[in-house]
Amino acid sequence: MQTAVVTGAGRGMGRAIAERLAAHGLSVLATDVDAAAAQETASKLGSGAWSAALDVRDPGACRAVAGEAAAKAPLTVWVNNAGILRTEHAWEHPDADVALMVDVNLRGVINGSRAAIGAMAGPGRILNMASLSAFGPVQGLAIYTSTKWAVLGFSLSLEGDMRDAGRPIEIRTYCPDVVDTTMVHDIANRPEAAIEFSGSRWLSVDEAADAAVDLLYGKRLFAATPRGRMWLASVGRVAPRVGMALLPLIKKAGERNRRKWQAGDW
Repeated sequence: MQTAVVTGAGRGMGRAIAERLAAHGLSVLATDVDAAAAQETASKLGSGAWSAALDVRDPGACRAVAGEAAAKAPLTVWVNNAGILRTEHAWEHPDADVALMVDVNLRGVINGSRAAIGAMAGPGRILNMASLSAFGPVQGLAIYTSTKWAVLGFSLSLEGDMRDAGRPIEIRTYCPDVVDTTMVHDIANRPEAAIEFSGSRWLSVDEAADAAVDLLYGKRLFAATPRGRMWLASVGRVAPRVGMALLPLIKKAGERNRRKWQAGDW
């Protein structure tokens, strides 16, 4: 038996990934800042799964969870899924929201990764959740986007560190487009969220979770879903002037779709 830890496992993507890891035969420790939601996930996974409350902003708590998982059986998988999304112009965010996004989305990934590496005695895999926004500028999501760019950079650099240190731990980063989750619905009525509707549709939780677990056990260092949208997003990084010119057009298309969504037509 081997163990896996999933953060933000109380619902949505985290729960779906935990289900797939359990199906792979892993004993899953489902964690969430919402202890009751984490426990509900564990109960759905059946025997061998258990839960713990975890605030990923606390590095000591991350180490304690990693130690708990490793004490039960070898810890071989850690998924840094916990995340926070707020939409607003960067200067209009309350300070508390800025701190929350940076602390959960970036520092939480760093805390979890360091804790996992410290507790993995042998081969292991770490999956970090970024976003399609890791590849280019996103209007209305400057703070959130900055955390996802940083997660991708951290993850690739950490993979380099693992190789340099001769540690058999593989780091993967999943960068999905918008996934149909409660977190997204919570901000969807805001005009600043128009960019979230710029694709033809949102990914389902199952689609995204399947792709994430495929990446975890595959050879690629990162993956984006859908791949075509990754190339579009990357224009803003590779050719910033072109990207800036495209942003208003993308936002306009997104706002049309957002209004259709509000009318139940998208």
